[in-house]
Amino acid sequence: MASYEPVTSVMRSLELLAILNRQRVSTIDHMHRLTSLPKPTIVRLLETMMAAGYVARDTRGKGYQVTSQVSELSCGFHGAPQVVEAGRPWAQELTRMFSWPAAIAVLDRNAMLVCYTTSGDSPIAPYHGLIYTRLGLITKALGRAYLAFCPAEERKLIYRLLATSPHPDEDQMAAPEAIEAMICMTRKQQFAERQRAVRPEASSSVAVPIYEHGSERVLGTIGLTYYASAVKRSEIVERYVPNLQTAAAGISENVTRMQAAMQAAQEPVH
Repeated sequence: MASYEPVTSVMRSLELLAILNRQRVSTIDHMHRLTSLPKPTIVRLLETMMAAGYVARDTRGKGYQVTSQVSELSCGFHGAPQVVEAGRPWAQELTRMFSWPAAIAVLDRNAMLVCYTTSGDSPIAPYHGLIYTRLGLITKALGRAYLAFCPAEERKLIYRLLATSPHPDEDQMAAPEAIEAMICMTRKQQFAERQRAVRPEASSSVAVPIYEHGSERVLGTIGLTYYASAVKRSEIVERYVPNLQTAAAGISENVTRMQAAMQAAQEPVH
Protein backbone atom coordinates (compact mmCIF):
# COMPACT_ATOMS: atom_id res chain seq x y z
CA MET A 1 0.00 0.00 0.00
CA ALA A 2 1.25 3.49 -0.89
CA SER A 3 1.95 5.83 2.00
CA TYR A 4 0.62 8.85 0.12
CA GLU A 5 -1.82 9.62 -2.65
CA PRO A 6 -0.18 10.01 -6.08
CA VAL A 7 0.86 13.56 -6.95
CA THR A 8 -1.58 14.58 -9.68
CA SER A 9 0.76 16.95 -11.50
CA VAL A 10 3.47 14.28 -11.70
CA MET A 11 1.02 11.70 -13.05
CA ARG A 12 -0.22 14.17 -15.65
CA SER A 13 3.32 15.11 -16.67
CA LEU A 14 4.27 11.47 -17.17
CA GLU A 15 1.12 10.93 -19.23
CA LEU A 16 2.04 13.84 -21.49
CA LEU A 17 5.63 12.66 -21.75
CA ALA A 18 4.42 9.22 -22.88
CA ILE A 19 2.24 10.84 -25.56
CA LEU A 20 5.10 13.04 -26.77
CA ASN A 21 7.39 10.03 -26.96
CA ARG A 22 5.08 8.18 -29.39
CA GLN A 23 5.48 10.59 -32.32
CA ARG A 24 7.81 13.22 -33.68
CA VAL A 25 5.64 16.28 -32.91
CA SER A 26 2.48 16.62 -30.79
CA THR A 27 0.14 19.60 -30.71
CA ILE A 28 -1.79 20.93 -27.74
CA ASP A 29 -5.03 19.86 -29.43
CA HIS A 30 -3.71 16.31 -29.90
CA MET A 31 -2.69 16.01 -26.23
CA HIS A 32 -5.98 17.52 -25.12
CA ARG A 33 -7.96 14.94 -27.12
CA LEU A 34 -5.98 12.05 -25.62
CA THR A 35 -5.96 13.23 -22.00
CA SER A 36 -9.03 15.50 -21.67
CA LEU A 37 -6.82 17.81 -19.61
CA PRO A 38 -7.56 21.54 -19.86
CA LYS A 39 -5.31 23.18 -22.43
CA PRO A 40 -3.89 25.74 -19.94
CA THR A 41 -2.89 22.82 -17.68
CA ILE A 42 -1.17 21.08 -20.60
CA VAL A 43 0.75 24.24 -21.44
CA ARG A 44 1.92 24.72 -17.83
CA LEU A 45 3.11 21.10 -17.60
CA LEU A 46 4.87 21.33 -20.96
CA GLU A 47 6.65 24.53 -19.94
CA THR A 48 7.78 22.83 -16.73
CA MET A 49 9.21 19.91 -18.72
CA MET A 50 10.81 22.40 -21.12
CA ALA A 51 12.50 24.10 -18.17
CA ALA A 52 13.79 20.69 -17.08
CA GLY A 53 15.15 20.03 -20.57
CA TYR A 54 12.95 17.07 -21.54
CA VAL A 55 10.65 18.86 -24.01
CA ALA A 56 11.16 21.50 -26.69
CA ARG A 57 8.94 23.43 -29.09
CA ASP A 58 9.11 22.23 -32.66
CA THR A 59 11.26 24.66 -34.65
CA ARG A 60 8.46 25.06 -37.21
CA GLY A 61 6.06 26.09 -34.48
CA LYS A 62 3.70 23.17 -35.04
CA GLY A 63 3.83 21.65 -31.58
CA TYR A 64 6.11 20.06 -29.01
CA GLN A 65 8.60 17.20 -29.06
CA VAL A 66 10.85 15.34 -26.64
CA THR A 67 14.57 16.11 -26.50
CA SER A 68 17.47 13.68 -26.35
CA GLN A 69 17.53 14.23 -22.60
CA VAL A 70 14.59 11.81 -22.19
CA SER A 71 17.06 8.98 -22.81
CA GLU A 72 18.50 9.72 -19.36
CA LEU A 73 15.24 8.48 -17.85
CA SER A 74 16.04 4.92 -18.96
CA CYS A 75 19.81 4.85 -18.38
CA GLY A 76 19.35 2.97 -15.11
CA PHE A 77 17.41 0.16 -16.76
CA HIS A 78 19.62 -2.92 -17.24
CA GLY A 79 17.08 -5.45 -18.38
CA ALA A 80 17.84 -5.37 -22.10
CA PRO A 81 18.65 -8.80 -23.51
CA GLN A 82 22.28 -9.45 -24.43
CA VAL A 83 21.35 -9.59 -28.11
CA VAL A 84 20.22 -5.96 -27.89
CA GLU A 85 23.47 -4.83 -26.31
CA ALA A 86 25.38 -6.71 -29.00
CA GLY A 87 23.14 -5.42 -31.78
CA ARG A 88 22.82 -1.73 -30.97
CA PRO A 89 25.82 -0.55 -33.08
CA TRP A 90 24.72 -2.74 -36.00
CA ALA A 91 21.20 -1.30 -35.93
CA GLN A 92 22.61 2.21 -35.81
CA GLU A 93 24.84 1.46 -38.80
CA LEU A 94 21.86 0.18 -40.82
CA THR A 95 20.03 3.44 -40.20
CA ARG A 96 23.14 5.41 -41.13
CA MET A 97 23.33 3.48 -44.42
CA PHE A 98 19.66 3.55 -45.44
CA SER A 99 18.12 6.34 -43.27
CA TRP A 100 15.20 4.01 -42.38
CA PRO A 101 14.80 2.92 -38.74
CA ALA A 102 16.05 -0.49 -37.61
CA ALA A 103 14.60 -2.54 -34.76
CA ILE A 104 15.69 -5.54 -32.71
CA ALA A 105 13.11 -7.82 -31.10
CA VAL A 106 13.13 -10.93 -28.90
CA LEU A 107 10.49 -13.58 -28.30
CA ASP A 108 8.01 -12.78 -25.54
CA ARG A 109 5.98 -15.99 -25.16
CA ASN A 110 3.59 -15.68 -28.14
CA ALA A 111 4.74 -12.36 -29.62
CA MET A 112 7.90 -10.42 -30.40
CA LEU A 113 8.95 -7.68 -27.99
CA VAL A 114 10.71 -4.70 -29.60
CA CYS A 115 13.65 -4.02 -27.29
CA TYR A 116 15.55 -1.49 -29.37
CA THR A 117 14.82 0.83 -32.27
CA THR A 118 16.69 3.60 -34.08
CA SER A 119 13.51 5.51 -34.97
CA GLY A 120 14.85 8.51 -33.06
CA ASP A 121 17.92 8.55 -35.32
CA SER A 122 15.98 8.26 -38.56
CA PRO A 123 14.92 11.45 -40.38
CA ILE A 124 12.15 9.56 -42.22
CA ALA A 125 10.91 7.05 -39.65
CA PRO A 126 7.39 5.77 -40.48
CA TYR A 127 6.79 5.08 -36.79
CA HIS A 128 7.72 6.36 -33.33
CA GLY A 129 7.22 4.95 -29.86
CA LEU A 130 7.54 1.30 -30.91
CA ILE A 131 9.90 0.42 -28.07
CA TYR A 132 8.59 -2.41 -25.82
CA THR A 133 5.65 -2.99 -28.15
CA ARG A 134 4.54 -6.61 -28.65
CA LEU A 135 4.27 -7.50 -32.34
CA GLY A 136 2.55 -10.45 -33.97
CA LEU A 137 4.47 -13.55 -35.01
CA ILE A 138 2.26 -14.16 -38.03
CA THR A 139 1.75 -10.72 -39.59
CA LYS A 140 4.85 -8.69 -38.68
CA ALA A 141 8.28 -9.09 -40.28
CA LEU A 142 10.14 -9.28 -36.96
CA GLY A 143 7.74 -12.01 -35.82
CA ARG A 144 7.77 -13.97 -39.06
CA ALA A 145 11.57 -13.99 -39.06
CA TYR A 146 11.47 -15.72 -35.69
CA LEU A 147 8.60 -18.11 -36.33
CA ALA A 148 9.93 -19.28 -39.69
CA PHE A 149 13.54 -19.86 -38.66
CA CYS A 150 13.33 -21.13 -35.07
CA PRO A 151 13.77 -24.92 -34.57
CA ALA A 152 10.70 -27.03 -35.46
CA GLU A 153 10.16 -28.21 -31.88
CA GLU A 154 10.15 -24.65 -30.59
CA ARG A 155 7.67 -23.67 -33.31
CA LYS A 156 5.28 -26.37 -32.10
CA LEU A 157 5.40 -24.94 -28.58
CA ILE A 158 4.79 -21.44 -29.94
CA TYR A 159 1.74 -22.70 -31.84
CA ARG A 160 0.31 -24.04 -28.57
CA LEU A 161 0.82 -20.67 -26.91
CA LEU A 162 -0.79 -18.91 -29.86
CA ALA A 163 -3.79 -21.21 -29.61
CA THR A 164 -4.31 -20.88 -25.86
CA SER A 165 -3.52 -17.31 -24.84
CA PRO A 166 -4.24 -13.77 -26.10
CA HIS A 167 -1.75 -12.35 -28.61
CA PRO A 168 -1.58 -9.69 -31.39
CA ASP A 169 -2.42 -12.17 -34.20
CA GLU A 170 -5.47 -13.93 -32.77
CA ASP A 171 -7.55 -13.36 -35.90
CA GLN A 172 -4.94 -15.12 -38.04
CA MET A 173 -5.12 -18.48 -36.27
CA ALA A 174 -8.18 -19.56 -38.26
CA ALA A 175 -6.03 -20.10 -41.36
CA PRO A 176 -3.27 -22.63 -40.49
CA GLU A 177 -2.63 -23.39 -44.17
CA ALA A 178 -1.86 -19.74 -44.83
CA ILE A 179 0.54 -19.66 -41.86
CA GLU A 180 2.42 -22.71 -43.16
CA ALA A 181 2.57 -21.18 -46.64
CA MET A 182 4.02 -17.98 -45.16
CA ILE A 183 6.67 -19.96 -43.28
CA CYS A 184 7.64 -21.93 -46.39
CA MET A 185 7.96 -18.77 -48.47
CA THR A 186 9.94 -16.99 -45.75
CA ARG A 187 12.37 -19.88 -45.40
CA LYS A 188 12.74 -20.16 -49.18
CA GLN A 189 13.64 -16.49 -49.66
CA GLN A 190 15.70 -16.39 -46.42
CA PHE A 191 14.07 -13.23 -45.07
CA ALA A 192 10.69 -12.17 -43.71
CA GLU A 193 8.34 -9.42 -44.82
CA ARG A 194 5.40 -7.82 -43.07
CA GLN A 195 1.94 -8.88 -44.24
CA ARG A 196 1.12 -6.56 -47.12
CA ALA A 197 -1.07 -3.57 -46.34
CA VAL A 198 -3.99 -2.51 -48.50
CA ARG A 199 -2.78 1.06 -48.86
CA PRO A 200 0.31 1.41 -51.11
CA GLU A 201 1.57 4.42 -49.15
CA ALA A 202 1.68 2.42 -45.92
CA SER A 203 4.94 1.38 -44.30
CA SER A 204 6.39 -2.09 -44.65
CA SER A 205 9.20 -4.06 -43.00
CA VAL A 206 11.80 -6.68 -43.78
CA ALA A 207 13.61 -8.76 -41.14
CA VAL A 208 16.03 -11.65 -40.63
CA PRO A 209 16.81 -13.95 -37.68
CA ILE A 210 19.77 -13.54 -35.35
CA TYR A 211 21.14 -17.00 -34.60
CA GLU A 212 23.16 -18.19 -31.64
CA HIS A 213 26.64 -18.71 -33.07
CA GLY A 214 27.02 -22.24 -34.42
CA SER A 215 23.45 -23.18 -33.51
CA GLU A 216 19.92 -23.26 -34.94
CA ARG A 217 18.64 -21.36 -31.91
CA VAL A 218 17.24 -17.93 -32.77
CA LEU A 219 18.22 -15.23 -30.26
CA GLY A 220 16.08 -12.50 -31.79
CA THR A 221 15.35 -10.71 -35.04
CA ILE A 222 16.49 -7.49 -36.69
CA GLY A 223 14.60 -5.53 -39.33
CA LEU A 224 14.18 -2.30 -41.27
CA THR A 225 10.93 -0.37 -41.74
CA TYR A 226 10.28 1.84 -44.76
CA TYR A 227 7.48 3.33 -46.83
CA ALA A 228 6.49 0.70 -49.38
CA SER A 229 5.97 3.29 -52.12
CA ALA A 230 9.52 4.63 -51.70
CA VAL A 231 11.52 1.40 -52.03
CA LYS A 232 11.70 -0.94 -55.00
CA ARG A 233 11.51 -4.68 -54.49
CA SER A 234 14.91 -5.09 -56.15
CA GLU A 235 16.51 -2.77 -53.59
CA ILE A 236 15.04 -4.78 -50.74
CA VAL A 237 16.43 -8.04 -52.10
CA GLU A 238 19.76 -6.73 -53.36
CA ARG A 239 20.69 -4.22 -50.64
CA TYR A 240 18.51 -4.38 -47.54
CA VAL A 241 18.48 -8.14 -47.03
CA PRO A 242 22.24 -8.76 -47.47
CA ASN A 243 23.07 -5.92 -45.08
CA LEU A 244 20.54 -7.19 -42.55
CA GLN A 245 22.06 -10.67 -42.79
CA THR A 246 25.55 -9.22 -42.31
CA ALA A 247 24.30 -7.32 -39.25
CA ALA A 248 22.67 -10.47 -37.84
CA ALA A 249 25.91 -12.42 -38.25
CA GLY A 250 27.87 -9.61 -36.61
CA ILE A 251 25.45 -9.50 -33.69
CA SER A 252 25.80 -13.26 -33.25
CA GLU A 253 29.58 -12.91 -33.07
CA ASN A 254 29.28 -10.00 -30.62
CA VAL A 255 27.07 -12.10 -28.33
CA THR A 256 29.62 -14.92 -28.39
CA ARG A 257 32.43 -12.51 -27.47
CA MET A 258 30.37 -10.95 -24.69
CA GLN A 259 29.54 -14.36 -23.24
CA ALA A 260 33.20 -15.42 -23.40
CA ALA A 261 34.29 -12.22 -21.66
CA MET A 262 31.68 -12.69 -18.93
CA GLN A 263 32.73 -16.29 -18.40
CA ALA A 264 36.41 -15.32 -18.20
CA ALA A 265 35.61 -12.61 -15.66
CA GLN A 266 33.79 -15.13 -13.46
CA GLU A 267 36.59 -17.68 -13.45
CA PRO A 268 38.67 -17.71 -10.28
CA VAL A 269 42.22 -16.40 -10.52
CA HIS A 270 44.83 -19.03 -9.53
